[in-house]
Amino acid sequence: MEEDTLNNLLPASDTDLDFSFTSVSTATDRTFACSSARSSLARSSLTLSFNDRLSSTSSSSPSSSSAPSSSSSRPHRGSDPNWSAIKTATALSSDGRLHLRHLKLLRHLGTGNLGRVYLCRLRDCDSASFALKVVDRDHLSAKKLSHVDTEAEILSMLDHPFLPTLYAHFTASHYTCLLIDYCPGGDLHSLLRRQPSNRLPLQAVRFFVAEVLVALEYLHALGIVYRDLKPENILLRENGHVMLSDFDLCFKADVVPTFRTYRGPSDQDRTGNSNRTKTKHAYRRGSCFGAANEQREPSKEVVAEFVAEPTAAYSQCCVGTHEYLAPELVSGAGHGNGVDWWAFGVLIYELLYGTTPFKGGNKEGTLRNIASSEQVRFPAAAEKEEEGMAEARDLIEKLLVKDPRRRLGWAGGATDIKRHLFFEGIKWPLIRSYRPPAEVRGLTRKLMRSKSKGQGHVSHVPGSHRRRRWWWKGLEFFMRAKGSKHSYYYCSRSSASNHSNGNYYRYYVNNNKNGRLLD
Repeated sequence: MEEDTLNNLLPASDTDLDFSFTSVSTATDRTFACSSARSSLARSSLTLSFNDRLSSTSSSSPSSSSAPSSSSSRPHRGSDPNWSAIKTATALSSDGRLHLRHLKLLRHLGTGNLGRVYLCRLRDCDSASFALKVVDRDHLSAKKLSHVDTEAEILSMLDHPFLPTLYAHFTASHYTCLLIDYCPGGDLHSLLRRQPSNRLPLQAVRFFVAEVLVALEYLHALGIVYRDLKPENILLRENGHVMLSDFDLCFKADVVPTFRTYRGPSDQDRTGNSNRTKTKHAYRRGSCFGAANEQREPSKEVVAEFVAEPTAAYSQCCVGTHEYLAPELVSGAGHGNGVDWWAFGVLIYELLYGTTPFKGGNKEGTLRNIASSEQVRFPAAAEKEEEGMAEARDLIEKLLVKDPRRRLGWAGGATDIKRHLFFEGIKWPLIRSYRPPAEVRGLTRKLMRSKSKGQGHVSHVPGSHRRRRWWWKGLEFFMRAKGSKHSYYYCSRSSASNHSNGNYYRYYVNNNKNGRLLD
């Protein structure tokens, strides 16, 4: 009966939409990411006990779920009304489990390469909304099936206010269904394209990227390298805060937590008791994201800090969105955790300037710029620019360093980035309680109103182009270094195999509009 319900709700034809909870894994050769992800998760010393509340999906009932218990939800979810709704639904169930029949599917939200996403609610509780991702396993290759399982396993590890929560994992016949958070505010890409010159105010940028930074810090502490950071994957909750999505490009590595010390602000300054915001030369009284006036010199003391960064992470799989690819990822020489911090720098640049720093006339030009540019270039400064733009440019320059081992964040992760002047004054332990800037709250309300008019899960901006991940085929693009110059030429895949010069770096050139990089 429940399988018939799903079949009846599936659209007659697929659309190529990039919606929030649609995992768009492909047949990319992700040997490290897919084949060893589950074993890596199992052996990692930092694996959370969250999986304990996800029982085995095998059950006598074809539609029963590995439904988590709301009573065992993590601390940040202690007051989550969705858990309360699930607890009520499971209490009414004869076997104490959540089933598909408990869900009321309201409408189709989007379709991706792996499955479809629906807005749904519990039949006995209309106040709690969820996103249900439905994957038809009969229509996927074995490799794509491993991507689905890997993403579900990574989602089951996550428990963070800026990351999605996996509320239940259903199996019904040949369907796999994931019940996750529903974000009605759309994504940051749509929000950005609604702004003059596609730019956000500096304080709004600080708000968003600070929350993204905390989310990346959590992922890296678990040994998860994200590899797909871009505005399209940063969703907006109803309250204006962010949530990262799409974890199918992640790969898992071991991480060894360490403690270290440095000379930093006194305990009073660090905890924010003085209610002052530190600038480059002095402390100023003000809010966490706002301006200030009164000045005084900070005191220094030895501060101990915790660092958990997967510096040993390594993969040779070339995946991602071309404008956000790090140089080591483009070259195919192997990459690790540094690709996330490069993408973080590109994200800040795009939010501030309305475009990515290495964008070329086409995809090949973009890859050429990423590989050959020694230093990021900024648009000409306005006569009167916002206070803090100098600090923003300095942070971007430190993140967009070609050598990943010299890149800010490679060794110390988010801990080092948080200490940059661009973020000074933010009280990190309280970041979840901050209200979005006034401009952001107004823009989020506009997205919510357009959503209520039935425009879909992610508000579409007329004329905007949503960047896709590439599925690369056909030609290959080579670069040969000759001193300080570079020569570029094209060759076929067959002729490429005849080259053995170690100075050749392989680029994969797309002849498919919506492609993805492959090894």
